[in-house]
Amino acid sequence: MSARPDRTPLARSFFDRPVLTVAPDLLGRILVRRTPEGPMELRITEVEAYEGEADPGSHAYRGRTRRNASMFGPPGHAYVYFIYGMWFSLNLVCGPQGHASGVLLRAGEITVGADLARKRRLSARSDGELAKGPARLATALAVDRSLDGTDLCAGPDSPLALLTGTATPSDLVGNGPRTGVGGAGADHPYRYWITHDPTVSPYRAHAPRRRST
Repeated sequence: MSARPDRTPLARSFFDRPVLTVAPDLLGRILVRRTPEGPMELRITEVEAYEGEADPGSHAYRGRTRRNASMFGPPGHAYVYFIYGMWFSLNLVCGPQGHASGVLLRAGEITVGADLARKRRLSARSDGELAKGPARLATALAVDRSLDGTDLCAGPDSPLALLTGTATPSDLVGNGPRTGVGGAGADHPYRYWITHDPTVSPYRAHAPRRRST
């Protein structure tokens, strides 16, 4: 019989490390989302790391803006952004304050509150698809810009928190280039996932948008 996941909240020191150390260590951890409709929990199965101003693929590459300000704050906070005018994505700020590195939560398994997720993800063909991809994950967990800057280490009243869960052994961690990232950061092997987990999203290379003529 496997041991139950550890319910201990992760300390801020967990996030206050280099982003390429934090990212694979997030696999198997439990994200808690507290909503007015009830609590939800997600076992993290896929992530992507972004190294801030040193990373051409990062929103912080060209410096601080009103949109990305949370990335420059203390570690252990959320950075939520709107993409393509349609979807939200949830990132966890890592490293020392001012460094602006973060980890995008790409996919996971809804372990608590799947009934709530199904109402938000009516197109999902199975529970394994509820949070299979960053936009789906944010939709399933009712994540939007109102959660930008949320402190995940603030205690039981925070709408977002991270529990220790069950760390994933290194031999079960897959690693490769980030999905959909083009330019100078296209080949950075900053995507990590739990191998053979059915909730992990498929890899897609960057496809430049065609301009209409």
